[in-house]
Amino acid sequence: MSRTRLFNDVAFFATAARASDLPASTGVEVAFAGRSNAGKSSALNALARRHRLAFVSKTPGRTQQINFFSLGAGRFLVDLPGYGYAKVPGAMKRHWQELLSGYLQTRGPLRGLVVVMDARHPLTPLDRQLLDWFAPTGRPVHVLLTKSDKLPKQEAIRQLRNVGQSLASEYHRSSVQLFSATTNQGVDEAEALLAKWFDAG
Repeated sequence: MSRTRLFNDVAFFATAARASDLPASTGVEVAFAGRSNAGKSSALNALARRHRLAFVSKTPGRTQQINFFSLGAGRFLVDLPGYGYAKVPGAMKRHWQELLSGYLQTRGPLRGLVVVMDARHPLTPLDRQLLDWFAPTGRPVHVLLTKSDKLPKQEAIRQLRNVGQSLASEYHRSSVQLFSATTNQGVDEAEALLAKWFDAG
């Protein structure tokens, strides 16, 4: 599927603050998750070629709901709440954790999970917790090492290799790439993978 066809009709579809608010389980979904301030909203905007598809905030932890974006033809990008921001109240953290883990482990239409990690600080304990929640589903995981333009080229390549090796040993259906919303590095590569996931039988 070409880039134009995949994102031509992207539009906000629904939001859910609780499991009971989730839209009907129809179509195919690919979810995006990441620690607060890892660059998830910027990555979504870069992939969609939109400046404000996902709101980019200077206040980490702003995304408090699961947001669904329709791509048409029964395809949905799903923006999951950011996790790991220390200043979020404890009760809200627990709510997000339940919402996030429940969605990842039980959502029928979910085809795969894209995990956004800051290339300078990948595979934190919270990232690994997220991956551990999702691993039992047997569905694929793809890691975007965002903000790769902030690293020297050789350091970025080293991070890519190290993260790839760690994922391969612990999460069998996994892949990883460098990504920068600032320079558009990796945008076409990520988009091609999304198209494959959406079109998989």
